[in-house]
Amino acid sequence: MAKKFHIGLVGKLIIGIALGIMLGLWAPVPFNRVVVTASTLFSVFLKFVIPLLIVAFVTMGIADLSQGAGKLLLLTAGMAYLSSLVWGTIAFTISDTIFPRFAAEMTVGSISDPEAGMLKPYFTIPLPPLLDVTSAVALAFILGLCLSSMKGESTALYSPFRDFSRIISKVLKTAVIPLLPLYICGTFVNMTVSGQTFMILGILWKVFLTVIILHIVCLLVMYIAAGAVSRKNPFTLMRNQIPGYISAMGTQSSAATIPVNLRCAESDGVSPEIRNFVIPLCANIHMAGSMITITCCVTAVLLLYNMPSNLGVIVPFIMTLGIAMVASPGAPGGSIMTALPFLPMVGIASDSAIASLLIALYITQDSFGTACNVSGDNSISVIVDTIYRKFIRNDTEGARC
Repeated sequence: MAKKFHIGLVGKLIIGIALGIMLGLWAPVPFNRVVVTASTLFSVFLKFVIPLLIVAFVTMGIADLSQGAGKLLLLTAGMAYLSSLVWGTIAFTISDTIFPRFAAEMTVGSISDPEAGMLKPYFTIPLPPLLDVTSAVALAFILGLCLSSMKGESTALYSPFRDFSRIISKVLKTAVIPLLPLYICGTFVNMTVSGQTFMILGILWKVFLTVIILHIVCLLVMYIAAGAVSRKNPFTLMRNQIPGYISAMGTQSSAATIPVNLRCAESDGVSPEIRNFVIPLCANIHMAGSMITITCCVTAVLLLYNMPSNLGVIVPFIMTLGIAMVASPGAPGGSIMTALPFLPMVGIASDSAIASLLIALYITQDSFGTACNVSGDNSISVIVDTIYRKFIRNDTEGARC
């Protein structure tokens, strides 16, 4: 029996972009307005879902952090969060340094109004969110911290919120993610009609290349650090990680790569108690690769539209995102969907054409970001295992690569 041909999300997004450009160039305006109307309706639905996504995933992400020993939890979570902050800041510093050179070549920033010249939908449907973003974040933190502190007690709230998280994950996987190509198609129809598309495409490949290089540098630094702490050969550790890296690229899901990553940790000589604790935990909380990708994409878009971009704007966004991406869903593009409600922190409306451009930018590079996340998890596991042996379990004997 012939194997069924399957187009992945990245392939569908590329088709959506190409179709949007062709329609914008050659299709009649009435038809393009139909596409824009469908895209706008999806945008309204997305804006409604975002606060629910925050409450569902951030609440359960924080609530589940009560698993494991306190010292190991603090150590692992602290390292994961610090890694996301450091690499997000590095990504912005490098992007802010080199992206203006792209801008100089392409007169980026010449678009004073990103909505100018765009088509209007035939109609839209009022669907106000149940909560605004700030209220959703505050509620998620309150619920998550309380559920975490009550985890050992009998509480009737944990299971309903876990089920609610599953419901929102189902909505994301069956409605939001599959309809993203339509959303992107409508966005590129509008950008093509307004004359912005080809200038934007001219910068995409340069942003993509910058992100990949930063991912490689990130992993080199993290594994050299892990090798120095554990006195293991960092290049052997990286070689052991190849199956996990490839699996993450294929699945675009940190959670789906956990079984392979556990075997990689075993090859690194990480003790069973540490790898069984650190790898699943970091799959949810360590997002250095995603942080690099999102920060680079946001910086590029801010420069593209001549919007303010400096450390004062970006660092609070990175610090917030490092927490908000805790337990971001295991579907492709989960991290950028989690980041959407916080885009106003850098001056980007979460339901704007610029936000949809960011989604397209991010998801085309998502497999590399996920692979960086997953591979970084094992460097953390090696460091935590070494500290555990020497200071917590007082065991200095361990496998050497």
